[in-house]
Amino acid sequence: MPSHRLLRVRELLKREIGEAIRRELPLEQTGLVTVNDVEVAGDLRQATVFVSILGNPQQQQSGLHALLHHRPRIQDHVAKTVILKYVPRLRFIVDDSVARGNRVLDIIAELERTLPDP
Repeated sequence: MPSHRLLRVRELLKREIGEAIRRELPLEQTGLVTVNDVEVAGDLRQATVFVSILGNPQQQQSGLHALLHHRPRIQDHVAKTVILKYVPRLRFIVDDSVARGNRVLDIIAELERTLPDP
């Protein structure tokens, strides 16, 4: 179980990274990029950012490319707004858990429609 401090740092990074993404990435080209979660190493030198990108497949690919391209600027924004001894190096990973969750809900709804009423 992560410490209380580590949980607070994760939430603070999540909020600030989301704000930096909102400022840096144009919505019409990259789709809607949402920060789902941030995992931070114990020494706070590495952070894995789980993002979901909503939009058409071209926007999703463009969004991931833009995240990787703008990583230094996003990291710089985090360094200026979050006061930590070390600024974690950000690593972006596309999180498809929202799409998987929607798929499960669709399957359940389909099963409910096909089952006869008691």
